[in-house]
Parts: sequence; structure tokens; C-alpha cells
Amino acid sequence: MGQLYQWEPFTEVQGSQRCELNCRPRGFRFYVRHTEKVQDGTLCQPGAPDICVAGRCLSPGCDGILGSGRRPDGCGVCGGDDSTCRLVSGNLTDRGGPLGYQKILLIPAGASQLQIAQLRPSSNYLALRGPGGRSIINGNWAVDPPGSYTAGGTIFRYNRPPREEGTGETLSAEGPTTQPVDVYMIFQEENPGVFYQYVISSPPPNPENPTSEPRIPQLQPEMFRVEPPPASAPRPARTPGTLQRQVRIPQMPAPPHPRTPLGSPTGYWKRVGYSECSASCGKGVWRPIFHCISRESGEELDERSCATGARPSASLEPCHGPPCPPYWEAGEWTSCSRSCGPGTQHRQLRCRQEFGGGGSSVPPERCGHLPRPNITQPCQLRLCGHWEVRSPWSQCSVRCGRGQRSRQVRCVGNNGDEVSERECASGPPRPPSREACDMGPCITAWFHSDWSSKCSAECGTGIQRRSVVCLGSGEAHGVGQEEVGAGTSEQSCAPGSRPPDMRACSLRPCEMTWCWYMGPWTECSSECGSGTQRRDIICVSKLGAEFNVTSPSNCAHLPRPPALQPCQGQDCQDRWFSTPWSPCSRSCQGGMQTREVQCLTANQTLGIRCPPHLRPSRRRPCNSQPCSQRPDDQCKDSSPHCPLVVQARLCVYPYYTATCCRSCAHVLERSPPEPA
Repeated sequence: MGQLYQWEPFTEVQGSQRCELNCRPRGFRFYVRHTEKVQDGTLCQPGAPDICVAGRCLSPGCDGILGSGRRPDGCGVCGGDDSTCRLVSGNLTDRGGPLGYQKILLIPAGASQLQIAQLRPSSNYLALRGPGGRSIINGNWAVDPPGSYTAGGTIFRYNRPPREEGTGETLSAEGPTTQPVDVYMIFQEENPGVFYQYVISSPPPNPENPTSEPRIPQLQPEMFRVEPPPASAPRPARTPGTLQRQVRIPQMPAPPHPRTPLGSPTGYWKRVGYSECSASCGKGVWRPIFHCISRESGEELDERSCATGARPSASLEPCHGPPCPPYWEAGEWTSCSRSCGPGTQHRQLRCRQEFGGGGSSVPPERCGHLPRPNITQPCQLRLCGHWEVRSPWSQCSVRCGRGQRSRQVRCVGNNGDEVSERECASGPPRPPSREACDMGPCITAWFHSDWSSKCSAECGTGIQRRSVVCLGSGEAHGVGQEEVGAGTSEQSCAPGSRPPDMRACSLRPCEMTWCWYMGPWTECSSECGSGTQRRDIICVSKLGAEFNVTSPSNCAHLPRPPALQPCQGQDCQDRWFSTPWSPCSRSCQGGMQTREVQCLTANQTLGIRCPPHLRPSRRRPCNSQPCSQRPDDQCKDSSPHCPLVVQARLCVYPYYTATCCRSCAHVLERSPPEPA
């Protein structure tokens, strides 16, 4: 029995097969030719302008007629011969205006092979606007991504290379444009310089108008140069939204006239032609040829006849041959699309042709007969890393219910070292490092630990304890006993079934015992040298955990610890010793007190090693109050022994000064003041 297929067009064919009806079964990798011809008017290939007619693939000309063979020339003229083409190019080097959008160039309708490029990377952006200010690229203060944008009857290609490549933004279009397009610059810093060029068709000169300019040579460039105004002249006013440009179109150089030799009676130099052009096609140079001509007959003479004249300089001059054959021009390869592993590099490909006025980009169809260089190539900077599972799955995080388990996953390089996970992003997906696990349903119950191993009392009745918690069967996995108690509220378990957490215990019955209790030792009695320490010794009775102070006789059967022990302080050093102060030498008007000061060793003998700066003073002033001039009525002697007090020189003491006031006052009046 046969098989039914669902057919779909198969267009991946070349040459004469493009106008055959080839079909492929959907989901299969073979195709079948059903008929030799498709219906007239069918496209030869999707997206191409070629049309099948009577089994042949015909290309429409630029005039819309199949098979006419008419093609646009370099400046977009259908069937043209490049004779009206004019290359317009220049550099815009004005520093720019305020921040924001500034108009820098107007591209007229009919422009082809458009190239606009910033001369170096900058923070500025190129922008395009169509008629009426309609935004095309980088409008409304938004930066568009690089790519292709359709506007003005052509496709503009916007490119913004990475800054490290050292090149600025570019805009290009094959053209021709059907509408004028304005080029703007979004200024954020000074203008780095903008190069532009395009080709446009200009009408031929009118032969009836004798004042018309001579026809511009084929692809003769018009050099547009921005020149700053002279320093002395004021800067011309700038129209808002535009950059000031001063355009200069250099005139074609006039052919040099032969100079008449001075002082030559027979001949003069005359240019009679040119040497052969250095280029067989495109732009080249040649050298003019000069002969010595007779002034009278006009015949050629020997060069010596013109020797006295100045022979014209035979400097090189430009010459123009027919257009050169077109050729493919490939740009630089871009960076590899991937930092590791297989990637791709791209480059731009343009069809160029050398004309009399210089090289220019032409439509790619002109290079269609040439082998087309690859615009992509594979690249690989280095191998990428790979995922490595370092550990098996861990235990589930719970003992019951749903939990998590984990394992270690890392990205390693070719040498086995761990690298950033970005290195493995281009390979297989990352193995999971966590996953769910199910340990079955959970139940809530009372959990308890073992009884403590020690009784709280060494004798008699004591207590043993244990921990009791209400816990789900899966909550205690991986936590300690202290954390378990906070797991579940005790209301979740039946209150009546709670196990006890303490019980009574007894190791043995208690008996009365006595022992000596010793207090701490006091400090050593001597700061230096030998001394003694003391401590308290008491007798205490013990019954279970109860202690009481009792009579020392109850501990008489036990050895009594010593209450006194010798101790050794620091090494003794010589120190200063002094006697008490003597009585003041006067009772008023300033006296002196004295004392003896000696340096003694630890053995109380005279020493010499006492610190001098710590030596106590031996004299000090005293009784600095003024003396009364004469004894008044209240200054009386109240003792019959006052003469003896005066003789014994005891008036210096306050007691005797008050008791024998009058006698001591007379003594003080007679005695001169003692020097300080």
C-alpha cells in the first residue's frame, strides 16, 4: 500500500532548476520534480526580483522590462554610463555647538553609494531624519541598535563598533535615495570629525550656453572642506540646529602655457604632447613632452637652439583611463563572537571600481561574475569549561515530609581548576545542585532524652532530670537537643500523655560528719624580707547538703591544719628613716623645725644606696604669724614657774607661750629674728 505525503515547495536549487516545479514531502529530506516549468510570473527564488517565463529565469531591468538588460550606473541612472556621475566628499571638522541634536549634512534625492563615518570613537551619535523631521535612526533622544533601517527609498546600514577597535560610527547606503535625508549629530563632546561621500548624477552642460562651465570629468570629486574663519574676523552666526560649513569647490587647473624663452633668437619650447599614461585604467599620471620649435618656420629644431631659454618643468600631471574592472574589497574581521568555544567572525564586503576620479563603491551586481570572498569564518579563542559534580546527594533535610537535598556542582576549565560559571554557559545546561525530597508523612509525639547520670544529692533523697519536648517526627533532623525544644508547641501533643521530666533518687542514707574548714591566707606581714601569713581554721559539721559551724572539740580527732606559715616578700632595699620634727625655734615671725634623716639597710645599719631624689627634707619653716608688739592686759603669766620656762627656753612651745605669755613676750622682743 502506498504512502501519502504533504508536499511543500523546495527552492534550494540553482541554475535552470529554479523554474522547475520541485516539491519536498514535509518532514523528509528528498524532493521530486513534478513538472519542468512553473507558471509564468512565478519568482525564480523567494525574495529575488527574477521571474520565470516559459521555463526560463529572466531578470527585469531597472526600466521594469524583462530581459532589457538595463542596469543603473554608479550614480543610479538607469542605463547610464557613469558620464553624469559626480563624487561629493569632504570632512566636517567644526568643533560643534551646544549639547544635543545638530544638523551637519543634507543628502539630496538621487544620492548613491553613501558613506558617513566619524573619524575616531567618541560619545557622539549619528542620527538620520527624513522629510518633515521624521526620525529614522537615533531619534527622540533614544539610541537605536546597529542594523539596517529602510528610509528614503534605500536601506541605511548603521554600525557602532566597540570603542576598543579605534573606529567611530558609520552610516552607509547603496541608494539611490528617492527623498532628501538630513544627517544630524547628537553632540555630547567636541566633534571628532566626520567624513562623508556620495555619488550623484548631474545634468550634462548646455552646448548653446557659451558661459556654461565645462563638463565635470567622470567621478571627479568635489572637495568640501570646513575651514575656520580668520582670527581677526568675527565668527559667523550659526543657524540653530546646524553646523557652520564653508564649502570650497576648487576649479579645474588650466593647462600650462609654454613659456617663451628669454634671449633666444632661434627657437622656443613648446608642449607637443604627453607620455603614455601610467595606468591602463582608472586614474594615473603622465609627463608632458616639450620640443624646441623655430620662431620663424615653426619647425622642430635641435635642443641646443633653445638652450638659452628656460625649459619648462616636466612635472607629472593626472591622466584618466577607462574605468577599471570591478573587484571585491574585504574589510577587517570582527572579534570572535564568543570568548570561548566555536564562534564566528564577520567582515564587510564591498564591490569597488576605479574610475578616472578615484575609487568608489559600486553595486554588488558588478562583481557578480567574480568569486565572492567569505564574509564569515569560524573562530575559537580557547576551549570552554564544563560542569563537574563534586559530591553525591546529601541526606534529606527532614526525617519526614518534603524537604531539600543538595550537592556540589562547579564549572572547571581544561586544566581542572574552577573557573567562572560564564565559561560553561555555552555548553550543556548546569546540573541541578538542589532538588526536593519526600520522606513520607510526619506525626507529632512526645520526645524525651535519657535520665541524667548523676543524682542531685550525694546522700539522702535527690532529683534526676531529663528533657521532654513535643515534636514532629521530621523536625529534629540535623539539629541539637537544645534546638529541638523550640520546634513545636506543646499544645500539639496530648497533655495527659506527657512523660515526667524529673524523678527522685537516693545514693545512700546521710550521716553526720565533721571536718576542718580553712579560710584564705592573709597577705605577707612584711613587704620585703621574711614575714608570716595567717588564716582562719574552724570546725564544721555536714549532714547531706547542710553545713554548720560547731565546736573545735568535734574535730579534735582530725589533724588540725596550720593557721600560720612563713612568707617571703620582695628583696629589701635601703630606705630613708627620719626622726620626729623638733619644736619650732620661734613662736612667731617665722621659726624653723629640724629633724635627723638617715639611710638604713634591711638590717637597720647605715646604708648608702637610698635613692637621692626620695630623701626627706631636714628643715621646714614654722610659726610664720606676726608677733604682738607689747603684752597687753590680757597677756599674763598664769604659773609661778615662768622664769624657769624662760631659762629652759621652752617659750617656743605653744603651751608655755600661752601659760607664760608675758614672760615669753619679753623674751621674743629681745631675741633677733632667726634667718630662714
